Amino acid sequence: MAPTEAAAAAAAAKGRVTALGVAACERDAEKLGFIEEKTKNFDAEQARVLAEILARNGGAEYLRRHGMEGRTDRAAFKARVPVVTYEDLRPEIERIANGDRSSIISSHPITEFLTSSGTSAGERKLMPTIEDELNRRQMLYSLLMPVMNLYVPGLDKGKGLYFLFIKSETKTPGGLPARPVLTSYYKSDHFKHRPYDPYNVYTSPTAAILCTDSFQSMYAQMLCGLLARTEVLRVGAVFASGLLRAIRFLQLHWKELAHDIRTGTLSARVTEPSIRAAVGEVLAPDGGLADFVEAECAKDSWEGVITRVWPNTKYLDVIVTGAMAQYIPTLRYYSGGLPMACTMYASSECYFGLNLRPMCDPSEVSYTIMPNMGYFELLPHDPAAGEPAAGRDDGPPPRLVDLADAEVGKEYELVITTYAGLCRYRVGDILQVTGFHNAAPQFRFVRRKNVLLSIDSDKTDEAELQAAVERAAALLAPYGAGIVEYTSQADAATIPGHYVVYWELMVREGAGGRMPEAAVFERCCLEMEEALNSVYRQLRNGDAIGPLEIRVVRGGTFEEVMDYAISRGASINQYKAPRCVSFGPIIELLNSRVLSKHFSPACPKFSPHRK
Repeated sequence: MAPTEAAAAAAAAKGRVTALGVAACERDAEKLGFIEEKTKNFDAEQARVLAEILARNGGAEYLRRHGMEGRTDRAAFKARVPVVTYEDLRPEIERIANGDRSSIISSHPITEFLTSSGTSAGERKLMPTIEDELNRRQMLYSLLMPVMNLYVPGLDKGKGLYFLFIKSETKTPGGLPARPVLTSYYKSDHFKHRPYDPYNVYTSPTAAILCTDSFQSMYAQMLCGLLARTEVLRVGAVFASGLLRAIRFLQLHWKELAHDIRTGTLSARVTEPSIRAAVGEVLAPDGGLADFVEAECAKDSWEGVITRVWPNTKYLDVIVTGAMAQYIPTLRYYSGGLPMACTMYASSECYFGLNLRPMCDPSEVSYTIMPNMGYFELLPHDPAAGEPAAGRDDGPPPRLVDLADAEVGKEYELVITTYAGLCRYRVGDILQVTGFHNAAPQFRFVRRKNVLLSIDSDKTDEAELQAAVERAAALLAPYGAGIVEYTSQADAATIPGHYVVYWELMVREGAGGRMPEAAVFERCCLEMEEALNSVYRQLRNGDAIGPLEIRVVRGGTFEEVMDYAISRGASINQYKAPRCVSFGPIIELLNSRVLSKHFSPACPKFSPHRK
């Protein structure tokens, strides 16, 4: 019997052969069997989940208002419960946030709010959650490595270098925590006291992950990653932008890190006692490693630096779908072309599913929805119209499609009903159906609805950008200058990335009209940033987004952009200047017409309690 046949026979004897592939261990086989069971019985599981949610929350005010008390059938739910947005639910959410403890949307107590990266009226959205939701999230996390082990053997023989961070949290007027979903997870007992798993050993000490000081957290995580450099088998962060910030941090601080490694002492800039204690357990003088770090980081080229410093890395574990796709070329440069695994699809509102082919090319990533996470429906979306086909104010009520009835190739907006009390809530994610795994639909993430610019977890829409430009334009008025036209791009070529806004100006002739000096444009940059939403301003005050840039282009530039668009088939009657550009030739055209560049001189003001 050939070696591969022998291995297969041994796996079969242990019950580790699954429909998805040969499991790495018996526990993995159990998890993969769970995926198969749920996806084969997808619609029945969805009906069960909806009935369970309605039975649990039927006595809550929201479902009683819509005549669902005592009803658990799908037909009544669809006929009586409306499709809603965040603005529709704002009154209920504000009541909960302000301390009303009655059963408003959920019969189970709301234990905290998860702050969405999307915004409403310039503030983060507050997503209600309940205590047992952590169990569902943990369940989905437990499926990731069994799937990954099908494609990358031996991950239990090393460690993962993951750059993970928490963010500051606030409390609502009623005393409930309000924090990002990952901050909630990392601070939970599920994460802090997780049992040992050889497939999930991290180089980063938990104390470093739980430190809100981003410098101390990053320094300790990078230092520990360097100390374990030959043991690292995968490198990751939540978003691609986060991993690039880690590389930039290494570029800026490698000398200090090498000094610590050489002397076996931790930088005095790391003051958190729990971090010092955790790092002290692994830090010892190592002149050879220090020499290596200095030699690699002093090189002119940083191409392939990830595989040079961490030579056994098999893949990058980062989200590179949606807005994060802009970072793929830079990640390929720094990693020497390592595969990029996008493992899971989740949001503050709900965790949805996982990628059953995690080592596929980023352009082919599709997520398989797990039907036990919540009840899901689809709102047909017309890409040409830019809005859900049946969801506009001037049309009939939206007609939703069950996930089991999704059609391959079509685009939909995801609508969710959760155990925490969200009912038929429009998430705002536009998805395209790519196929099915058993009876479970698989989706490619297309984009967030109405999002114009995004660097990290920020989401700036056209209305916000327009308001920011108008606010900055007021500073030009004393000079007799005005903005003729503008567009923008999210520039991922810098680390961190930043917003670039192109302005074509007109200066009034005579009567004191003149081109403003550079300092005025710098104030315009800051004024725009002050006008943007709280998520953007918070990330700017950290290290996730760089200073906003205004590039002044010469007169007639936007006519050239229009001519180019028309030459490619755009209708001259319907053409309007795009408020955001990503097409390479148009960006090249704009950049070739730049007269001057200006950057925001300071960070915009940010307070968790300020709009």
